[in-house]
Amino acid sequence: MNEIDCTVDVVRGGVVESRHRLHVAVVDAEGQLRAYSGDPETFTFWRSSAKPFQAVAVVEDGAVDRFGITDAELALVCGSHAGSPRHTAAAESVLRRAGLDAEALACGPHPPFHEPTRRELQEAGLEPVRLHNNCSGKHAGMLALARARGWDTQDYNRPEHPVQLRMLSEVARWAQMPAEAIGGGNDGCGVVCFALPLRNMALAYANLARAARAGERAPARVVGAMTSHPEMVAGRGRLCTEIMRRTEGRVFAKVGAEGVYCAGVPGAEIGVALKVEDGATRAVAPAILGVLRELDLISEDDFGAMYALAYPDVVNTRGEVTGQLRPNVRLRGPEH
Repeated sequence: MNEIDCTVDVVRGGVVESRHRLHVAVVDAEGQLRAYSGDPETFTFWRSSAKPFQAVAVVEDGAVDRFGITDAELALVCGSHAGSPRHTAAAESVLRRAGLDAEALACGPHPPFHEPTRRELQEAGLEPVRLHNNCSGKHAGMLALARARGWDTQDYNRPEHPVQLRMLSEVARWAQMPAEAIGGGNDGCGVVCFALPLRNMALAYANLARAARAGERAPARVVGAMTSHPEMVAGRGRLCTEIMRRTEGRVFAKVGAEGVYCAGVPGAEIGVALKVEDGATRAVAPAILGVLRELDLISEDDFGAMYALAYPDVVNTRGEVTGQLRPNVRLRGPEH
């Protein structure tokens, strides 16, 4: 292994069978690269790790106050939820507060991540609905934004719609990039997603961490909602929820698709962004937990409590443990 590479190794029978390479950027709120692995300038899609910044716009533009959106509901707007009844009820509540219903959502349905809910739907012969989409909270927040600003809610997911242009401007602000330098694509849920360097993703999280710590209203409300209601950001046993629950708000964290993960640390005013090069979902939890422990941003006790996420077993069709994923993390400082 190259000395600057961090990996997640897949071990079977004592043999490294597969290896997922990581790109990592750790940046402070002054824009300085504090640590890295691989290529911190890797240009990739932020995917759902952008949601906290999209939620800032929902707060700043008055939708949260106008419609009385609660902190738990705001956490759902920031989240990629599991589709449990608690989550779908919160998404529906945001829509109802804005005078809308689930038919206004542009996201498509998919089976809920919450296994009991998925099983109940299957046993009842029911199909999942749009509210079960893990991004329905974000979409509900976007619709509330449109209503608060007096914009047409039709086609709110389209790149040219004022909602999506507002989202782009917010991403550009926190990442400290010109909007025209940010790439665009169609996300899995049907709205615009943004591409930018990992270093700028980390900078955005560092900036949000500093603003929240300084008590700026919208950043503090968003970060406070996420850390006070971590179960609404993801769900019991899921990575984002467990990191924020275990650290009691010292770290706020958000997963993205295709192996992206970001975290902000208000006390240290730093941001962390990583990309699993091959996009493997299975490597994300070992990767970010290994990085956070390497940076001493989570304690040994917290790391130990999340051992099953940091070192997940590989299980065969007989239910036998046949291997394990293991984080192999060693970051370099900027002087290298």
